[in-house]
Amino acid sequence: MKHFILTLAAVGMAGSLAACAKKEAATEAAAPAAAAAAPAPAPGSDMAAMGMSADAKMAKGTGTVTAVGPDSVTIDHAPIPEAGWPAMTMAFKASPDLAKSVKAGDKVAFDVKLQGGAGEVTALHKQ
Repeated sequence: MKHFILTLAAVGMAGSLAACAKKEAATEAAAPAAAAAAPAPAPGSDMAAMGMSADAKMAKGTGTVTAVGPDSVTIDHAPIPEAGWPAMTMAFKASPDLAKSVKAGDKVAFDVKLQGGAGEVTALHKQ
């Protein structure tokens, strides 16, 4: 009878340990995802004032405006090495004020914020 009780106790502990190990593995698996999330910039830092996430970067380009929307500008641009983009025509998000400042056919130099494979024009200069 003692052997039977000890066996049941051992089986019960093994089950508890297995459940604990699964919980620990799940916690460890979630840890890299949490660590991958970039911390927010400190309120007093220069980055906080920039309004960009840690993975955003800036690039410059030149090209010809081919279309203008209320909050976008389509530009046939030269290669943009900072983005790894070849020459192409693409639509960029832009503030309404920037979009109103140009028309199709204008040759421009522009600044673009690169984030998540997309770009947003932050400055346009007619050439």
